Amino acid sequence: MQLFPTTQSPIANQLYNNFIALLVRLYPQRLGDILHQHCAFSSAMSISEKLQKVDRLKAWLDSFRPLSPTLVAELKKLYDVRFTYHSNAIEGNTLTQRETELVLETGITVGGKTWREHLEVIGHRDAIDYIEMLTRSDTAIGEWEIKQIHHLIIRAIAPEEAGRYRQLDVKAAGTEYLYPPHYLLSGLMPEFIQWLNSDKIRSLHPLELAAEAHLRFVLIHPFRDGNGRTGLLLMNLLLLGAVYPIVIMSNQMLAVLQQSQELD
Repeated sequence: MQLFPTTQSPIANQLYNNFIALLVRLYPQRLGDILHQHCAFSSAMSISEKLQKVDRLKAWLDSFRPLSPTLVAELKKLYDVRFTYHSNAIEGNTLTQRETELVLETGITVGGKTWREHLEVIGHRDAIDYIEMLTRSDTAIGEWEIKQIHHLIIRAIAPEEAGRYRQLDVKAAGTEYLYPPHYLLSGLMPEFIQWLNSDKIRSLHPLELAAEAHLRFVLIHPFRDGNGRTGLLLMNLLLLGAVYPIVIMSNQMLAVLQQSQELD
């Protein structure tokens, strides 16, 4: 049985809606496990095989489009919370996912948490809204757009640094790894943008492009603070532009990724 068809016909949509409904009725406690089994990637799979499976999964997801406005709004709230929580947690924000949701949906402050942590949540949500706007307007990505993403993230925390490249040299936290000297940023960032908009990247799979762009950006580390969150938002801006859903990496996964990038 082919779980992820490439067709997008109304008949296919109805069949798979019925299929999911049947799973819910027959296996209410095991539905997550069943779907995970079909979506899981084996460590033995090559990159090419994984990308082919991603393409099948995306085709299956696309077969349900267009989604209703109500469902889209609910999904946005869900992913805004999860994306914001995990991106901030890796940077030391102690708000839980539930507390992050309360801040975003009600605007209340959480006792025992700093005002800075609340502002980080609001700033990240504003930056998500911004990359979604860029996607809708099909705006080319340049230095100004990246600076604006960074500005939205930290404008309420460090306004003097928001959207401005660092003016000092920095090391990766807890290591001796030294990022490129600040005086090279005026050349490195235009080179990065040139690569990002070049013909040579058109042969890359959207996931490969997003991943490589993220890696290149965080290794340049153009800002004093907020590079991790800006890099993830840039990665998701590229994915949204390719009509992929937002990708959320858990703060535990991000910690491992960050450490491996600093050691390479």
